[in-house]
Amino acid sequence: MATGAQPIEPESEGGRSGGTMTLLDHLMELRTRVTWSAGAVVVGMLIFFLPPIGLSNEPIAFTVIEFLLEPAQRQNPNFSTQAITPMENIVTYFRVALLGGVALGLPLLTYQGLRFVLPALTPSEKRWLIPIVVGASVSFVAGMAFAYYIVLPPAYKFLFSFGSSFADPNPTISSYMDLTTRLILVLGVVFETPIIIMGLARLGIVNARRLIGWWRYAIVGAFAISAIATPTPDPVTQSLVAAPMIVLYFIGIGLAWLVRRR
Repeated sequence: MATGAQPIEPESEGGRSGGTMTLLDHLMELRTRVTWSAGAVVVGMLIFFLPPIGLSNEPIAFTVIEFLLEPAQRQNPNFSTQAITPMENIVTYFRVALLGGVALGLPLLTYQGLRFVLPALTPSEKRWLIPIVVGASVSFVAGMAFAYYIVLPPAYKFLFSFGSSFADPNPTISSYMDLTTRLILVLGVVFETPIIIMGLARLGIVNARRLIGWWRYAIVGAFAISAIATPTPDPVTQSLVAAPMIVLYFIGIGLAWLVRRR
């Protein structure tokens, strides 16, 4: 009878690396990733509280607020906002800084989210980590630019022209920034759709054939999400948000076919 034999560890299923993690290990890992993500957003916000070096004494957030007012001012040169509560300007200031913090911290947010599921991935799937982080960051910025330059001008043109014969548009700064930042943030997330679909297809959760079969549900879902995400009931704004969602869904199908698992 042989002595001193070492126990043979079971081979990880599917070639996946990493040992077995307990529930407590998962919670500790989640806490670490959430802490790093929150720190990235806070650091990004702090940048917007500082003045641009050598350019102005005002915080960067003030410059961003003026930048976000331009789509409405281009549609109506006499456009101006108002603050009817003492805290309205401060709330707007922090809202814009938070949006900027999320935008600047997005690469680290995406990286930390992927690091959380990294132990469950195969070595070949781990090679997609950096490309997905870069692609998600670029897609988010592209979505924000699309919202600012493509969606906001016609949306405000419609909103300011409708009923202008009996009331001039003079919204509060908080209501204007709520609509503006929400559209920018929503479309930034919407532009992540192809990257998300590609990742799910690479992991074998979905495939191009199945996604094509869901195209009707995708169109209905796009308009449903648009109606929930946009606080205005007008069909113009909702269509401007839903249309890119539908186009990006089909782009995601193409990416899912390219990275399909054989």
